[in-house]
Amino acid sequence: MNLETDRQSLGLAALRNTDRDDDGKAIRIRLLDFKSAPMRAFHLSWFAFFLCFVAWFGIAPLMAVVRDDLHLTKAQIGNTIIASVAITILARLLVGWLCDRYGPRRTYAALLILGAFPVMFIGTSHSYHSFLFFRLAIGVIGASFVITQHHTSIMFAPRVIGTANAVTAGWGNLGGGVTQWLMPILFGAFLGFGADRFLSWRLAMVVPGALMLLTGFLYYRFTEDTPDGRPFSPRIGGKAFWEAAADYRIWVLFLLYGACFGVEITVDNVAALYFKDSFQLTLKTAGLLASLIGMMNIFARALGGIFGDWVGNRSGLQGRSLLLGLVVLMEGLALMLFSRLTSLAPATAVFLVFGLFVCMACGVTYAVVPLVRPRAIGSASGIVGAGGNVGALLAGFLFKSESLSSAHAFFYLGLSVAITAFFVLALRFREAEAPSLSLVDAGELVAQSAD
Repeated sequence: MNLETDRQSLGLAALRNTDRDDDGKAIRIRLLDFKSAPMRAFHLSWFAFFLCFVAWFGIAPLMAVVRDDLHLTKAQIGNTIIASVAITILARLLVGWLCDRYGPRRTYAALLILGAFPVMFIGTSHSYHSFLFFRLAIGVIGASFVITQHHTSIMFAPRVIGTANAVTAGWGNLGGGVTQWLMPILFGAFLGFGADRFLSWRLAMVVPGALMLLTGFLYYRFTEDTPDGRPFSPRIGGKAFWEAAADYRIWVLFLLYGACFGVEITVDNVAALYFKDSFQLTLKTAGLLASLIGMMNIFARALGGIFGDWVGNRSGLQGRSLLLGLVVLMEGLALMLFSRLTSLAPATAVFLVFGLFVCMACGVTYAVVPLVRPRAIGSASGIVGAGGNVGALLAGFLFKSESLSSAHAFFYLGLSVAITAFFVLALRFREAEAPSLSLVDAGELVAQSAD
């Protein structure tokens, strides 16, 4: 009787393990699976990243009202934009180490819970300096990207790790688009309940903060650090960090990620205000148009990763890097053209083209990064990820300048991006490239997701 029971148990275990590799990592992405540890981490990590993006840029589509409330100058608005991304540079490097030391579960839960308070309390600002302080504090939650990529990397096998990372990052970045229309809707809802304009923007920011607080507790309760439920084993990772930092190619990718993700989050910060002031639109319409870039992350970032793998199968890492340079170049040219347009319809069309290329460039970047230093993926990803915020920090100075119009700032930003694209020519690869997904493989994985 016991023997038969043991055989049945072994049979059930074997059936359960058909979706796992020898290390217990998931080899398939099943979107309707909310029970296995890898898929719980998948869904909660992208949703947590999504919320962090909404909270991080939630104030951007409301800046026209905040500007009137706090009597902010153009330079002061620029300083708050810089503050929102500057602290993230250090936070991303620190959070990578915390993940290795304490595991992604505890690190993400702590970031969500602690980060919720400045998001909710920014509404208590009544001066430029207090508003600047809260925007600086909120910038820490931008480090959520590193934890998202770290957790999915632990949970998924090499066969699907690229797809898992691209989808969780892309769906998380989607929050940058959703916030452009969601926050004006919340603002309008509080107006409808009888609050005045200046109170409504303050109450609107409480909503994403409260959701972050709740998600932090859910993340701690329903995720695990490892795919098989074993206790997390701390890793300091100092050697890996210095190995990645000593490779010049990581720093070239650092610059290129600054030219794509850094530009994307800068546009998330300023697009609503630019559309409102340049085309005399309502706050809601301007927010909706500004949201188009972030909304494209639902497919465009993953598309960049898929094409990166497709080119890599034929031309290796050198081909991947050249594709990255081409996509970044097209991004820069599109942004330059956008800055010169004064009619809403063509400007919106070019804005969409720019959005496609900027999101794809982010995906292609992380089709290259994990293969450059395979023994130091976490550190390499953290350094390159921080490059995105350095790019946003530098771009922010263009938009705070009193001597430059926003249109001119967009033009010079696009020119800088186009020039940066040529840095890929400095990249040289000698290592054998790890196996990657072809377009056919990617299609099979998408089909498996519906199982």
